[in-house]
Amino acid sequence: MDVLAATPDWQRYVVLAPAIVIGIGLVAGVLILLGRAFADSVRGSGHGRLVYGGLVGLAVVVGVLTYLGVELPRE
Repeated sequence: MDVLAATPDWQRYVVLAPAIVIGIGLVAGVLILLGRAFADSVRGSGHGRLVYGGLVGLAVVVGVLTYLGVELPRE
């Protein structure tokens, strides 16, 4: 029988709190590492405005297609 399912909610949160904190820390660390690598890559490319313009353009295209209701085909 599952011990966590039989305990009250606050006890479940106390038991899971260390795992949640460690998980959030790992995700934040990876995002910081990837962000710094991306910033270094953009600085080294010499075409910073072009890279940022491409990212903004991609975000706009995704936003417009989402607004229009376009979906990817499912297999």
